[in-house]
Amino acid sequence: MVVCSVTKRLVIERGGLSDYERLSHYHYRDGAVGPFAAIYAIRPGVGVIVYKMPVPGQELRGVATGGLFAGFDRAAQLALINRNIRCISRVVIEPRYRGLGLAARLVRETIGLMNVPIIEAMAVMGQVNPFFEKAGMTAYTAPISAECRRMSEALSMVGIEEKELIDTELVQYKLDRLGREQSDFIEFEIRNFLQGYGKRRSLSPGWERTEFVISKLTARPTYYIWFSGQGIACSGQRLACSG
Repeated sequence: MVVCSVTKRLVIERGGLSDYERLSHYHYRDGAVGPFAAIYAIRPGVGVIVYKMPVPGQELRGVATGGLFAGFDRAAQLALINRNIRCISRVVIEPRYRGLGLAARLVRETIGLMNVPIIEAMAVMGQVNPFFEKAGMTAYTAPISAECRRMSEALSMVGIEEKELIDTELVQYKLDRLGREQSDFIEFEIRNFLQGYGKRRSLSPGWERTEFVISKLTARPTYYIWFSGQGIACSGQRLACSG
């Protein structure tokens, strides 16, 4: 990490929607953030973090918490989740200030301010820029689906390995040069794979379809969780919560 004396003078403060809107175009999910629980900013216009209410059906939450929120009826479960969890929805750093550890600092210095037992986040690029882990959160990666595993294995059978999926041009080049038998085999597998993707299942062979298939095979968002050490509030009682 680059050491910069400027960062020592930067202060994180409670912010508002205008702080996010000023930096939103630097985030890959550019657009309205919607209802939020809290926003903190490094001013003026250096960085911003947005906290929202949690998504009810977060798949890896049960794994990370040991099923802490299971065993309740739907209404009680939603109430329990909403009372005890907040989700980091956006972390944006102005490009000139990137590489200085400010994203991790924003997370580390604000998660405790939310005053809930659990903070969680999802990141598509978590493995590339693991700032959530640097801030003290624990990472969980979703297992590859059976459909994606079958598609990856099929590609491997025609000479396209997983490590090559970062290069759409290379994958398309190899697909275009397959023999008849291998071409028919992989065409069947791709069409079968696309059945679960609505209109995408009718995509014709070519760059766009290959790029879409690759995007599904390589998109494995990482789930992050942080435990404050507080007990989980449940019907006036406190349940043990540890990470």
